Amino acid sequence: MRQRVVRVAVTAVLLALVLLAVPLALAIRYSLYAHHQDALERAALAGAVRVNPDYARGDLPELPPPAPGQRLGLYDPSLRLRAGTGPRTGDDAVRRALAGGVTRAQTAGELVVAVPVSHAEGIIGVVRAASPVADLRNRVLAAWAALAGVAVVALTAAVLVARRQARALAAPLEDLSRHCRAVAAGDLTARAAPSTIAEIDQVARTHNDMLQSLSELLRHERNFTSNASHQLRTPLTGLQLTLEAGLAQEDARPALQDALAAARRLHETVEEVLRLARSAGLSRPMAPDRPVGELLAESRERWHGLFARDGRRLEIVAQDVPDDVQVPGGPVAEILGVLLDNAHVHGRGTVRLTVRDLDDALAFDVMDEGTVEGEGTLLFERGHSGREAGTGIGLALARDLADSLGGRLFLARGRPATFTLLVPARPESTGSEDSQSSHGSGDAHDDAGQDGR
Repeated sequence: MRQRVVRVAVTAVLLALVLLAVPLALAIRYSLYAHHQDALERAALAGAVRVNPDYARGDLPELPPPAPGQRLGLYDPSLRLRAGTGPRTGDDAVRRALAGGVTRAQTAGELVVAVPVSHAEGIIGVVRAASPVADLRNRVLAAWAALAGVAVVALTAAVLVARRQARALAAPLEDLSRHCRAVAAGDLTARAAPSTIAEIDQVARTHNDMLQSLSELLRHERNFTSNASHQLRTPLTGLQLTLEAGLAQEDARPALQDALAAARRLHETVEEVLRLARSAGLSRPMAPDRPVGELLAESRERWHGLFARDGRRLEIVAQDVPDDVQVPGGPVAEILGVLLDNAHVHGRGTVRLTVRDLDDALAFDVMDEGTVEGEGTLLFERGHSGREAGTGIGLALARDLADSLGGRLFLARGRPATFTLLVPARPESTGSEDSQSSHGSGDAHDDAGQDGR
């Protein structure tokens, strides 16, 4: 590209120089010839003024001294040289001047101007001024050489400017090409730098916006895969254990009911992961609302047995929460499941789930007797885990679900470990105004688990 830009610029400058220099060279030649002839005519007129009408009787005039390179002579009507210098016999220019007009001619290598001398309405002689054409030609060539030098300087400057401009134009495009190759090699973090050229800068911004969109799409795809694998692992394991237990029983109906409930939870988990996986530019379907009491009862039914088998207590408390308050059921259930699973795996002692009414929002606090060390915000970074056994996906998924609801999930305290979920609440139009409290308890036995998340 750089060579093409230089070639185009040099071609344009050469064309402009030709179109300008040729007429200018001709104008210089014409101007120098005209100026030289004017000088000869002035010299001839100065000599004609000094001619005495009686010069034919021997009173010869004294012609003014000619300029360097000029010859000045006086001719009588018979074409004889009477004074000054010049050919002994008048040439054609002298002959035409005797007809009564100033004559300009170029003969025998000389530039000639002949001026008639008048007296008593008659022509009594001719003053002839001449100079070598070679001297004038040298001056023309010198002027043309100077013009050619200026053209060469202009062409050189044009080449330098064209090369600089070519670098300025090509550098952003080459940088953009390098970033495109980096992206093709798999580096989705590469971004084109801004340019001082508006058009190229617009291309770079469009490229970066496109790359950002592609990165977001790929991120959603990767998140969907990791979220699905993380969230489906536990329900599938529970479903498998339930079915295996049912095969060992004579009456398999209770096991089948538990398996059906596990399958429903699995279906809800898949729906929530799919809903969250939608791109930010696309509209997400709204999750159906469910009463808070129903969610708490479901959480107690699902998690009470798991904590009890480990000798730990699960307490669920609703503090003055009206019965008509509803929240998006699927996402909130998934978030509570992540927090309770996190407390079950990484926490210790009694786990307490508390729901507080904040007028236009509900606060779900999940607290255990363990501790969280370090920066709390890092827990919600995807891939970060406080334990080697952790995947760093659950809390990141829970945070994304909370954001999709317009809520917020954060670490309220590090000791005892307390996570708080804030969810906008919507009252049901047909609901009552009585508040309900849900309490659940497991065995009073505390097991000293592992600290950290």
